[in-house]
Amino acid sequence: MSKSVLILGAASDIGLAIAHEFAREKAGVILAAREPGRLEADAVDLRVRYGTEVTVTEFDILRTDRHDAFLDGLPALPDVVVCVVGLLTGQAELVMQTNFNAPALMLEAVAARMEARGTGSIVGISSVAGDRGRASNYVYGSAKAGFTAFLSGLRNRLAAKGVQVVTVKPGFVRTKMTAGMKLPGPITAEPKEVGAAVLAAVERKRDVIYVRPVWRLIMTIIRLIPETIFKRLSL
Repeated sequence: MSKSVLILGAASDIGLAIAHEFAREKAGVILAAREPGRLEADAVDLRVRYGTEVTVTEFDILRTDRHDAFLDGLPALPDVVVCVVGLLTGQAELVMQTNFNAPALMLEAVAARMEARGTGSIVGISSVAGDRGRASNYVYGSAKAGFTAFLSGLRNRLAAKGVQVVTVKPGFVRTKMTAGMKLPGPITAEPKEVGAAVLAAVERKRDVIYVRPVWRLIMTIIRLIPETIFKRLSL
């Protein structure tokens, strides 16, 4: 692989895992995060370990008024753009903004540039939580449902334009964001698995992937539960 990849939300465990997978294939990597100073040591590690070009840049996805300026300020439009930004809990408006509104607006700006160029891959990290609203995390889930629908529409709009759009649904992942949660081992992935799945999805031109395939079956069953029964469940 001789590509360049921009990772939005690169300070996350999943973001760094994706960076390692692409860097291993000699892709140039741009790590974008609100606090880029936190990523300098990781950038050095990636350069030394894989012998590829790695840069770090500041980016706050919530500053939607700066999205275009950020993209215009890059040396070149990357071949691949991965959005890993996410917020599991917190004030409802912030959860909505972080998981849906801001990422959708950013990837819309990316899409316009890739469409004009005629090539590129866009990867959005969504969630199985968006497959059906659950009482325990319906704000987060609804934001991810919106993001999943956005990616689906974007994929269909760009299908004939030479631009790939991938939706990634990791399921449970052992990260800082899920620290303290009781995670079911057999269906919980490691960040490295997500990174490898993202790279494979881009290379194989996939559309929608569940990092662990068992999640496709699990969520199919959950979606089929009648609402009268579902609302009595503690999910």
